[in-house]
Formats: sequence, structure tokens, C-alpha cells
Amino acid sequence: MFEVVLLAIALAMDAFAVAIGLGAKSQKQSNAYILRLAIYAALYFGIAQGVMPLIGYLLGAAMLSWLAAAAPWIGGLILIALGGKMLYEAFSGEVEARVENADVSVNAVATANSTSDINHRTMFTLAIATSIDAMAAGFTLNLLSINAWLACLIIAVVTAGFSLVGVYLGERSGTWLEDKAEMLGGLVLILIGLKVMFFS
Repeated sequence: MFEVVLLAIALAMDAFAVAIGLGAKSQKQSNAYILRLAIYAALYFGIAQGVMPLIGYLLGAAMLSWLAAAAPWIGGLILIALGGKMLYEAFSGEVEARVENADVSVNAVATANSTSDINHRTMFTLAIATSIDAMAAGFTLNLLSINAWLACLIIAVVTAGFSLVGVYLGERSGTWLEDKAEMLGGLVLILIGLKVMFFS
């Protein structure tokens, strides 16, 4: 269970960093707007981050019989690669690039935030972009001794909580925590990947 909570926290860091960016870009908005933004971030990011690893788990379960011998190595390498990617983005100043697959940046969200309504299309796109990595990580749920459905629920709840808090942190303190969250998530994923490879 502890391992799943660590995985959930690591996977939540992408959404957390984006939520911080959303909050930072909304510093001139009303308290009611910030509350709505925080709730929407929690819902969009939490649901996406819970569903994507479930998809990865189901795909991985279908392939596991073919890859049984190599599964720990494949799963570990996936987590290490995802962790390395997060560290690279943090150290290279490309934290905001995590949404590049969706062709949306936090700066684009800032434009959407200049109106009184939250742009739901943008929120949905960001939710998908920040959870793509979680789908790949979902494969490793086949290698952990826990119910995958429960694991995905834990990932969703943890992500929702971090996203909610992230909007308020960004609104209060700006974006200085973004890269630090990314570094933490990357390190945790690498450690879990090493465990899966060598201690499964």
C-alpha cells in the first residue's frame, strides 16, 4: 500500500505543477474564481490521473502472459524513463513543456483565465496531457501486490488533493514550486522503478 501511495504522489506531481501554474496566472482573479478553478483542477486532473493508469493496467494485463519473464524489467524501465523525463524537464527549465503533447501551455491558460469563466476545453486538454505518463506507469500496477482498481482510486484522490492545493499555492506564492515538485516526482518514480526491476 505504501508503494502505491508513493507512486500516486509521484504521478500527481505533473498535475500539481500545472495547478501551481494555473494558480499563479490567476492571482488577480476573485476568491470565488480561485475556488472554482481549484475544484475544477481537482476534478479534471484527479479523474484523468485515475483513469489513465487503469487503461495502462488493462493493456499491460493483456500483454503480461507474453512478457512474464521481462515484465519487471519493462515496468521498471518505464518508471525510470518517466522519472528521468520529469527530472530533465525540471533541470532544463522545461516544466511547462509537460503539456506539449496537448499543444497547450500554462501561458495559454492564463489567457483563458482572463475571463470570468474557466475554459473547460483547456482544462480537459491539460488533464489529458498531464496524465499520459500515468497510462504508461499503469502497466507496472500488474507487478505490485495490490488491487489495481484501488490503486487507481488512490492515484485519483491523491492527484485531486495535490491539484486543489496547487492552485492555492500558485495563487499565493507564484510558480517557484513547479520544478521542485517535478524533481520530487521524478526521483520517486526512479526509485520505484529500481525496486520493481531488482526487488520484485
